[in-house]
Amino acid sequence: AATKLASAEKLMYFCTDQLGLEQDFQQKQMPDGKLLVDGFLLCVDVSRGMNRNFDEQLKFVSNLYNQLAKTKKPMVVVLTKCDEGVERYIRDAHAFALSKKNLQVVETSARSNVNIDLAFSTLVQLIDKSRGKTKIIPYFEALKQQSQQIAAAKDKYEWLVSRIVKSHNESWANVSRKMQASPEYQDYVYLEGTQKAKKLFLQHVHRLKQEHIERRRKLYLTKLPQAFEALIPDLDEIDRLSCAKAERLLEAKPDFLKWFVVLEETPWDATGHVDNVENERIPFDLLETQPAEQLYEAHLEKLRNERKRAEMRRAFKENLETSPFITPGKPWEEARSFIMNEDFYLWLEESVYMDIYGRHQKQLIERAKEDFQELLLEYSELFYELELDAKPSKEKMGVIQEVLGEEQRFKALQKLQAERDALILKHIHFVYHPTKETCPSCPLCVDSRVEQLLGSRLVRPSERNQKNPPPDPNIDRINLVILGKDGLARELANEIRALCTNDDKFVIEGKMYELSLRPIEGNVRLPVNSFQTPTFQPHGCLCLYNSKESLSYVVESIEKSREATVGRRDNHLLHLPLTLVLVNKRGDPSGETLHSLIQQGQQMASKLQCVFLDPAPAGVGYGRSINEKQISQVLKGLLDSKRNLSLAGPGPGAKEPADADLRVVMCLMCGDPFGADDVLLPLLQSQSCRPSPCGGSVL
Repeated sequence: AATKLASAEKLMYFCTDQLGLEQDFQQKQMPDGKLLVDGFLLCVDVSRGMNRNFDEQLKFVSNLYNQLAKTKKPMVVVLTKCDEGVERYIRDAHAFALSKKNLQVVETSARSNVNIDLAFSTLVQLIDKSRGKTKIIPYFEALKQQSQQIAAAKDKYEWLVSRIVKSHNESWANVSRKMQASPEYQDYVYLEGTQKAKKLFLQHVHRLKQEHIERRRKLYLTKLPQAFEALIPDLDEIDRLSCAKAERLLEAKPDFLKWFVVLEETPWDATGHVDNVENERIPFDLLETQPAEQLYEAHLEKLRNERKRAEMRRAFKENLETSPFITPGKPWEEARSFIMNEDFYLWLEESVYMDIYGRHQKQLIERAKEDFQELLLEYSELFYELELDAKPSKEKMGVIQEVLGEEQRFKALQKLQAERDALILKHIHFVYHPTKETCPSCPLCVDSRVEQLLGSRLVRPSERNQKNPPPDPNIDRINLVILGKDGLARELANEIRALCTNDDKFVIEGKMYELSLRPIEGNVRLPVNSFQTPTFQPHGCLCLYNSKESLSYVVESIEKSREATVGRRDNHLLHLPLTLVLVNKRGDPSGETLHSLIQQGQQMASKLQCVFLDPAPAGVGYGRSINEKQISQVLKGLLDSKRNLSLAGPGPGAKEPADADLRVVMCLMCGDPFGADDVLLPLLQSQSCRPSPCGGSVL
């Protein structure tokens, strides 16, 4: 209760963090160690203490009050630990203060930092009457205000942390230095302390790390089906294997390390691999998780469904071939009830069956027309008495149909009467004008074939005694890259294969070509998506798009592919023939959107120096991406490019036969040969031809 104190050269403490770490804080001594006491805070603990009687405490406080009252100094009663306060103790303490004159009571909690400043400011106001009177707030009301203040400060501090800390690899020491001058940081530390500020920082960093791990996990799980497709595409190999056994099979695959990485430490999300964004290979231990096992089961189910659908397609084709009810020209609506059963509907959509039926009908009709043409040749006497260059009368057509009417080959075209009549008229024209152009067998007409054979065997005089060069092994093969995003490439590849024969042959102008397709839908810089492989040399690329995003993907992929081949010896990919195609979207897009996509495609085709194909008309090809006519057009263009390359002869530096007196002129546009020297200059000026390396001939 003394009012004069002496404590020379004592260190002044500013916060509890300073205890034990005095050297890390500003050190300040009390001026001279002499202090005058201007007032007292009389503290009463209102919590339930161990082995302590509150009534005895209150008696002690009463005696202490009597001693302090003698000093005539202002005094404030402070109830401490109100966060654990007992209601009766608080009530008794208030009653004690009420019994004394002008004795003010402040309810506080040092742990919660509630009303601490208020206790001191109340005493200061009693010491200095010139100050405004302080309003005393009950503990629970002050606690509510304090909680609201802390919540607001916490929100602002968390906003500051989220704005500054973007990586889960940030450290508290570095970030706290950056935030030191920010009022949001200062206010929260003042209210809650440095440790709680650090705790919120660590929570934010942990959240960032979990989000990063989840993004990586989604990336790996997205690539996992592609890895299964590339490494274990054969159902017979994995049909009865569990996921654990399939893991051992995957490790034995040659391309295993292209898709997976085996980490020395596990789990993968606790290793440095999670931060290696350049390495997108899948951690092998991810396969032991439930989502990966589900994806493996989904891959199995997909392969089983594909096999079942293929079986359904084969069964449906066999049904068509063996059914006596399927005749040339019979509409699908009439044929459906005879050939469809419930199993067919379970596995494939009706549009697929309609497509198969349409191709089968095409084959039926072609065979029926050939048979009918033979029938017309067998009954050639029917056409002897027709007038030259005159259309047969109705009576004569009736006689012809009556004579042929009993023949099965005539009845086979019963549902195609217009085409049957057209074949009769075409045959009549051929009878009176038998040329290569009017021949029903064109382009397989003997006259045409003889010309082709003679033309292929004409050689230069100097080459007659030379050994014939070996045939090009790729002359009857077409290697086509199909580039597209979001399933476009694979969908078109499947549609083209459906148009091929069972041994992957495609018919162009009556000739069979072996067709090899390479659909690409990913990053072309990865080996798995490369245009060219040791066993696949592309002859052309079909680029598909149906949106701005897919068009951007095509352009970027072509540019990346060209950049990768610059400066290499085998840089033929720089001049790879390209065809850009706008494919139909599912549904019915607005005309404005379609027009915009066509314009953008034409601009990009001009930039890439490639051919642009408009989208297939609505309703053509039973809903295919592009129709059969467009596919044939693309493949025919590739064949022409191959022929032109073979016609161009040896490259620069190769020796030409010394035939300076021989001149052969052939236009690359039409293939017509010329023998006169006076046509050389116009052809060169038109830039449709080029001189050979020796200058002795022009191709």
